[in-house]
Amino acid sequence: MFARTLRLYRNAYSGLSPSTWLLAVVMFINRCGTMVLPFLTLYLTQHLNFTVAQAGIVMAIYGTGAFVGTFLGGRLTDRFGFYPVQLLSLAASGVFLLGLQFVTDFYAICLCSFLFTMLGDTFRPANSAAVAHYSQAVNRTRAFSVNRLAINLGWSVGGGLGGYLAGIDYSLLFWVDGLTCIAAAIVLRIFLPPPAADSVVKIPAVSETTVTPTVQASPYRDRPYLAFVTCVLLYATSFMLLFSLVPLYFKQELRLNETEIGLLMTMNGLLIVGVEMAMVYAIERRYAHRKVRIISVGVLLTGLSYAVFFAGTWPVIALFCMLLTTAGEMLSHPFFQAFAVERSTPQNRGQYLALHSMAFALAQVLSPALGSQVVALAGFPMLWMVATGLCLVSAAGFWRLSGRMTTVKTPAPEMA
Repeated sequence: MFARTLRLYRNAYSGLSPSTWLLAVVMFINRCGTMVLPFLTLYLTQHLNFTVAQAGIVMAIYGTGAFVGTFLGGRLTDRFGFYPVQLLSLAASGVFLLGLQFVTDFYAICLCSFLFTMLGDTFRPANSAAVAHYSQAVNRTRAFSVNRLAINLGWSVGGGLGGYLAGIDYSLLFWVDGLTCIAAAIVLRIFLPPPAADSVVKIPAVSETTVTPTVQASPYRDRPYLAFVTCVLLYATSFMLLFSLVPLYFKQELRLNETEIGLLMTMNGLLIVGVEMAMVYAIERRYAHRKVRIISVGVLLTGLSYAVFFAGTWPVIALFCMLLTTAGEMLSHPFFQAFAVERSTPQNRGQYLALHSMAFALAQVLSPALGSQVVALAGFPMLWMVATGLCLVSAAGFWRLSGRMTTVKTPAPEMA
């Protein structure tokens, strides 16, 4: 049994290109410095003396910037290629963060928060397109899982270090966050040279674009994919509660303290790091052609994670919630991006990936805003009912789409 498990893990991490691993290193460096966002509300209210309402407006604008940034990132990636978009996004957002600490006016903070996230989130679709470029169809989902592994490791380091630095001086958060963005750009430029010009597919003129029977030249005219993204949005709106109102429920209703809540969040990241790659490898070997159905199962598990809150208010309920949420996340998130790549062609890949990221960016705005209103009007039980319902509708939508959606095979492998 031990030998079989060891072989499974060895196979899960093998076969990925060095460029894929380097992209993961860049992502890890970048996420290690992600400290401003988790503490932004505290910074605004405690350091700049903004009201809670003002802080909420800034966070909503922050999310709006992410939405616009992912849209622009997809367009720019298809126009100029993933490499310059990643490089400029990392460098520009790093410089912007260093300057953001000196802005104190409310309206200026709103404008700067929008511009910062708009610049920073152009990185998302470009990075996803890069992962797709440096991987092959047989290991693409695992390549995205490696990136998620780097993100979760980086969040774990950045979150802990950020709390320590915030206790000393909030300005340190901006310095470390900004400098790690710039460091990630430097590592990308030095260790991963730009791809050869003939390996980057330029988007042709409209008159030259070939539209296949299953995939449109633009994802915005691909109706089945738009239905897919709608299901992603429903799921993401529910999932994002994990970072806003679920911790509040753990504190107020389940009587957990901050340390216990932090440990549960850490458990989520560690399980993803320790299990996801092997799980994805084992599943994809047999069910690679059923990605959307796998997603449906993952979304259903996330819905069940909220349904367990109806079992009572014992602290152990929080553990069951996190275990189900983590399992659902591992069975859905890597396959979201892998499916978007397979559904697209190299000419429109950035826009397909951006549309997926835009669903999560929009959910980042909608989830806390609408969720808090539901709690204020009807309490937490109604919120969990709505969250479970969103996941059930989303899972049913994915399952229905799984029998109708096809993917397009690229004409040649894109291995670097």
